[in-house]
Amino acid sequence: MNDRLRLRLKRHRRVRYKVAGTAQRPRLAIFRSAKNIYAQIINDDLRHTLVATSSLDPSLRSSGKSGANIDAAKEVGLLIATKAKEAGITKVVFDRGGFQYHGRIQTLADAAREGGLEF
Repeated sequence: MNDRLRLRLKRHRRVRYKVAGTAQRPRLAIFRSAKNIYAQIINDDLRHTLVATSSLDPSLRSSGKSGANIDAAKEVGLLIATKAKEAGITKVVFDRGGFQYHGRIQTLADAAREGGLEF
């Protein structure tokens, strides 16, 4: 395991000790790979994923754009917010997954807030 990944996982573990999703406030977990970005809303009490989406979603892939840029992160943020509203979720706890709150992560969070999620 390289140092970057090891340090990211160490940060992620440290955050996860403090951040947990409940039925009232599930956790919005973000994962960023080199080619895509993923978002899930998770109830940690029941260990269930309530809502999930990514830049691989068919509605986003049809545009033919890259899933590894800020535009894709914004679309994923808006999509996760609309799916959460449909599921009756308005408040979440944000889990950046050990990634720096910058760039695609920040854009996804801002778009989710625009879509109506509170965190």
